Amino acid sequence: MTKKTFSKILGAVAFSAFAAALTVSGAARAEDGKLTYFTWSGYERPEYDEVYLKSHPGTISASVFGDDDDAFTKLKAGFRPDIAHPCYDKIIRWKDAGLIEPIDTKRLSNWKNVFPSLKSLPALQAGDGKVWMVPWDWGNTSIIYRTDLLPNPEMSWNLLWDKQYAGRMATIDAVHDTPVVAALVAGVNPFDLSSSDMEKVAAKLREQRPLMASYTTDMTSIEQSLASGELVASMGWNEAVVALRKQGVPVAFMKPKEGMLTWACGFVMLKGTKNADLAYEFMNSRLDVSSGQRLIENDGYGASTSTAFAAVGPEKLKELELPSNPDDMFKTTVFTAPMKQADELAKMFEKIKAGG
Repeated sequence: MTKKTFSKILGAVAFSAFAAALTVSGAARAEDGKLTYFTWSGYERPEYDEVYLKSHPGTISASVFGDDDDAFTKLKAGFRPDIAHPCYDKIIRWKDAGLIEPIDTKRLSNWKNVFPSLKSLPALQAGDGKVWMVPWDWGNTSIIYRTDLLPNPEMSWNLLWDKQYAGRMATIDAVHDTPVVAALVAGVNPFDLSSSDMEKVAAKLREQRPLMASYTTDMTSIEQSLASGELVASMGWNEAVVALRKQGVPVAFMKPKEGMLTWACGFVMLKGTKNADLAYEFMNSRLDVSSGQRLIENDGYGASTSTAFAAVGPEKLKELELPSNPDDMFKTTVFTAPMKQADELAKMFEKIKAGG
């Protein structure tokens, strides 16, 4: 299971157990000599840590979260791993909360292989060769559509507002996806919204609501509905397109004129970790070609390093809907960045979904 399909219900159950444990034993802390890693389900697998585990067998203790807002709540409650795995759009929130410390890229021998566009993301920069997050994985969000049922659609996010397909479309239930797209369609900056911009986004979301069959983060249900023809189009991710094509379902991954969305996630070091040396070895291991190649081939997501892409090869990348040169692609997509009005937008989105 990958981060994009992990159940929020499971995350809530896990947090209930976690909170009870804190009540009994106090704030959880990292162990000396054993690296604690806090990540999305599926990204704790040892196959990604081959290089690290050769030198430090049995020294990773992993915990998983449902999404990075869930992770933030647990950290605020006192959980203190050494390494966590949030996404780029949350970095400023984590930094401002005092949860993380800068990472010295000079201590990462594989940093040189990270794509320049990812290295230079503005919110990562901590000055003097340091960053707040080491990018590791990324992917795209766009419209997956049935080419037999929609043979010649407009290459635009506006498809998700087309009344003739009412009840046969779905979108993603996340503030950094559907509201961002609504802002793009409304012609405003999703990452810094004025009051009037917020009203425009709200109007687009209200216009879209009666057209949607569902708001969901469950890609399995989306894949099934597209395969059956119940849905003709849905917002989704690279991996869903690959899965549907393996089933013989005729689908395409749209390149909207307004731009696909691109998200990126990576590693942060928690403030005050006692295992900083191990943390650096772990991050450098994850930037190794073997780890990135497995990420691409196993999960269908992009790795952050050019060496991993070179190891996979162009034919496999094409099959996975990934570019041969991500730096070029990043110039034509909308990078999901920190959102200045994220909390207000989330509240508005929830209200509108409920009929408000």
